[in-house]
Amino acid sequence: MGRNLSLQELDNKIAQLRVNNKKLVFTNGCFDLIHIGHIRYLKEAKKLGDVLIIGLNSDKSVSSLKPRRPIIPENQRAEVLSSLEMVDYVVIFNEETPYELIKRIRPDVLVKGGDWKKEDIVGSDLVSEVYSLPYFKEYSTTAIIKKIIDNSS
Repeated sequence: MGRNLSLQELDNKIAQLRVNNKKLVFTNGCFDLIHIGHIRYLKEAKKLGDVLIIGLNSDKSVSSLKPRRPIIPENQRAEVLSSLEMVDYVVIFNEETPYELIKRIRPDVLVKGGDWKKEDIVGSDLVSEVYSLPYFKEYSTTAIIKKIIDNSS
């Protein structure tokens, strides 16, 4: 199971992992309501290297990107993610994009969901391997929220 890290803790951990020649995989997102699409995506991401690091959008970052979100506060989202066996580390970031965080980590592999084209993935210019993994639209957080709203009226 993973750990939630501050940026300073992350810097120290990355240095250790580099010494041990670990292949670092990075992904990011809001991960607001964890669903099977997220789980499948994270399992596939983990297969691409030794260590899976998630850059988690802070509440401030999410609210600037998505109206009336997040549903779940950042510390709870981080705790849920870090409890998943395929996730090694979670770090919360405040910016709209994870570009500066990716620059800081310098992962070997950058991963996003299949709704992203490789050339549009933020930070793709900083890493050697970029993957756009399958996207499970029917399991999106937006679809779940819509279904809850539709069923409540």
